[in-house]
Amino acid sequence: MDDPILTPEEREAINTGRWFSTLSPTLRHDILRCAYVKRFKDGGLIFSRGDEPEEWVSVARGSARVSSASLTGKQITLTYVEPGTWFGDVGLFDDDSRTHDVYAHGETTLVCVSKADFQRILQTHVEFYQALARMHARRIRSLYGMVEDLNTLPLRARLAKQLLHLSRSYGVPGKESSETRIGLQLAQEELAQLLGASRQRVNQELKSMERESSIRIEPSGLTVRDSNALRRIAASE
Repeated sequence: MDDPILTPEEREAINTGRWFSTLSPTLRHDILRCAYVKRFKDGGLIFSRGDEPEEWVSVARGSARVSSASLTGKQITLTYVEPGTWFGDVGLFDDDSRTHDVYAHGETTLVCVSKADFQRILQTHVEFYQALARMHARRIRSLYGMVEDLNTLPLRARLAKQLLHLSRSYGVPGKESSETRIGLQLAQEELAQLLGASRQRVNQELKSMERESSIRIEPSGLTVRDSNALRRIAASE
């Protein structure tokens, strides 16, 4: 159900987003002035592949799981969109359909801007074009980095990098002051899909890292015990 009011935590996630926080106060105001809020239960469908693009959105709480179907019909997770990140703008530029299925992962709140308002803001603010170009450049750099890692790094190093990324994006304080619990609830199968590996191989590497006291595997998820150890794994291999 739509709800026009953001909680203080949700508003903070939007305002402190890495990209959004760099915009001028006027542009931020004009974006949020025409925005509306949608809330989804865990697993709720946000977009379907083939949908006409009608909105530009940002995650204010929870996460958006971007997935694609394999030839056998199995859903494969490609990435998780974290709070403060805007997405869905590509289809608004090229007028083509949505390329992936997107589902809410956990209780999820989205801030949405309609296609008409998106176009109006583009016409009003030259800065908006420049800011979106920077966003797309960052995405391209990230994509090339992922492809390079997939082709040059062993699974152990890629897993360490992924755990560091998840702890930065979804980290909450752990039991000890030096620990960070990954707040995003991921099954090992979902983590394996992010890495392009089998669940069995990822499970083996996780257990190895746990024996080395780099992480702790818990029923509720994963806790990073020693981020420096993970950085050494990512760099040394």
